[in-house]
Amino acid sequence: MRLFLLTAAVSFAQVTYPDLLKADPNNWLHYNGQYHSQRHSLLKQVNTANVKSLVPQWIYHVDAARRLESVPIVVDGVMYFTNPNEVYALDARTGREIWRYERQPALQKGPNRGVAVYGNKVYLGTPDAHLVALDSRNGSMLWETKIAEASEGYWSPAAPMIIKDKVIMGIAPSDHGLNGFLDAYDANTGERLWRWHAIPRPGEPGNETWAGDSWKTGGGGTWLTGSYDPELNLLYWGTGNPAPDFDGDVRKGDNLYTECIVALDADTGKMKWYFQTTPWDVHDWDAVEIPILVDAPFKGAKRKLLVQGNRNGYYYVLDRVTGEFLLGTPFIKELNWASGLDAKGRPIRVPGVIPSLQGTKTCPATSGATNWMSPAYSPDTKWFYIVAQEGCGINTKSRDTFRPGGNSFMGTGYIESPEEPWQMFIRALDVTTGKMMWEYKQINSRRYAAGLLSTAGGLVFGADDQGFLTALDARTGKALWSFNTGQQITSQPMTYTVDGKQYVAIVNGSNVVSFALFGGGTTASPEK
Repeated sequence: MRLFLLTAAVSFAQVTYPDLLKADPNNWLHYNGQYHSQRHSLLKQVNTANVKSLVPQWIYHVDAARRLESVPIVVDGVMYFTNPNEVYALDARTGREIWRYERQPALQKGPNRGVAVYGNKVYLGTPDAHLVALDSRNGSMLWETKIAEASEGYWSPAAPMIIKDKVIMGIAPSDHGLNGFLDAYDANTGERLWRWHAIPRPGEPGNETWAGDSWKTGGGGTWLTGSYDPELNLLYWGTGNPAPDFDGDVRKGDNLYTECIVALDADTGKMKWYFQTTPWDVHDWDAVEIPILVDAPFKGAKRKLLVQGNRNGYYYVLDRVTGEFLLGTPFIKELNWASGLDAKGRPIRVPGVIPSLQGTKTCPATSGATNWMSPAYSPDTKWFYIVAQEGCGINTKSRDTFRPGGNSFMGTGYIESPEEPWQMFIRALDVTTGKMMWEYKQINSRRYAAGLLSTAGGLVFGADDQGFLTALDARTGKALWSFNTGQQITSQPMTYTVDGKQYVAIVNGSNVVSFALFGGGTTASPEK
């Protein structure tokens, strides 16, 4: 471990659980802003009338980084973000480095999506599947605990979540035949408090949905961060694909609890309900996309809702108290694998649209109608905003053999369909009906890029694989401002305030870039 500490005129606040429950909009305390994951900020100094005056304030460069995916956390003017095995603390006003933590050995395996902060600690998942706690004031390591065996192929890319005095951690991957789980650790000591297994073992409900011993290499990773309802004390998390990904012949059955949204008791890890989006998935459509929690009328009655835009192309509305399926509708135009959903949300499959030896056209492609890019919800418009990919893939399959040690166990794969080239959009959906209200085509953007940010200033910020950060009018989808950051963007934008100035920040490629209005300004008081 190497630690770099510089001096800076900043103060380090203690983050309490009440702070996390009702996050100050001047800070950004969660991966998705707040526990409900709406990614809607009450800040409105930057708005539709003046966003054209947004200019870069500072740029911080990370040596040797190529594809940063971290979402910065900001606590009272201090910004924390990550590269795999690295944590950086910056003065959020200037981008000046305060301290830097580098963990050895410097195993680089996949992305890292950020930290959680609680008390005076910063929590990080690592490429060798450890959970590390750092002192938020100087970056020194306080403790670390092993989540899983890295030699088996496990790693931890998800940003941790803090609930009460627990650190919630997911795990990756599913594509190596490694069974997923979700853990809770004591935030003070690192002791593991509970573990929920995504793949039920013999004698447990759901194990009968796996043919023979196929459950042993079932997959079901938990590689994105979930959401939490403090009133219900329920934790909501998405699970990944079954393995092998494309050869379902060796694992006949629904393959629970892969491709599910699960609700767990946050104190015990006991599952309260589940909803499976793609039973017996043979397309690698992980269901880990961020679930957004919304309280809204549904068919005349106020409901506690959970909504998700799924990689399989369907937008889902569930009752988050019971898991009851309420609505499902496509949010993409090219969808050929199912003709619809039945009354319980189960897909009605189109015969023959499964991987084959010669290749089968499948829409959406395995890359997904969406993916890790965080959606957003605006309580002002009552609309759900999502990054959507149109396009198809050619899916093939072959027999594969599980090999321990983190080797691929996918049963072949897919390529882009030459007849339907991929194209990225930002779309606004009515939250309770899924009706598309507008769409914004991201010009020349054909690959995964950034998630979204909604603000009380009437804006939706998004970004693309061309490196453009764009501000859209939340009601019309009209582009009001854009800036070319010069590198592909694969993170999610966020916003914060320091000394009365609102900033919008994005991690792109090897940099962190922070923007504010030209000439500054005073912050309109956000609603608490």
